Amino acid sequence: MSINEAQDEIIAEFSDFEDWMDRYQLLIDLGYEQPSLNVNYKTEQNLIEGCQSRVWLQADYKDGKIYFQAESDALIVKGIVALLIKVLSGHTPDEILNADLYFIDRIGLKEHLSPTRSNGLLSMIKQMRMYALAFKAKAGA
Repeated sequence: MSINEAQDEIIAEFSDFEDWMDRYQLLIDLGYEQPSLNVNYKTEQNLIEGCQSRVWLQADYKDGKIYFQAESDALIVKGIVALLIKVLSGHTPDEILNADLYFIDRIGLKEHLSPTRSNGLLSMIKQMRMYALAFKAKAGA
């Protein structure tokens, strides 16, 4: 599934709900469904700075693609990172770096998050793109 197909799927899923309380519940449900991160990956190195909650992000590079795993101690944040993983995991560094993450605006996520959670969302995206840059540089070496 392409990055845009995954985004369109998320937009369709969220459009089923008009009320933002229902959309928050969907995020919480996605957080519950997100597999737990192996305790070995819950390190300071994998902790994303700029998030109000604690968020660990692990990236693995296999066969030219990046696979993300993550966990947070806050369910809504865990749901947000689950959306990012659904969209970006399993793609090449270039696909991740060139992705226009339009689903965030289309589902109204940014405007319904507190400023600190919004900053955390941007930090998660930035970290995923940093991994993509690092793996791209490594592969090109």
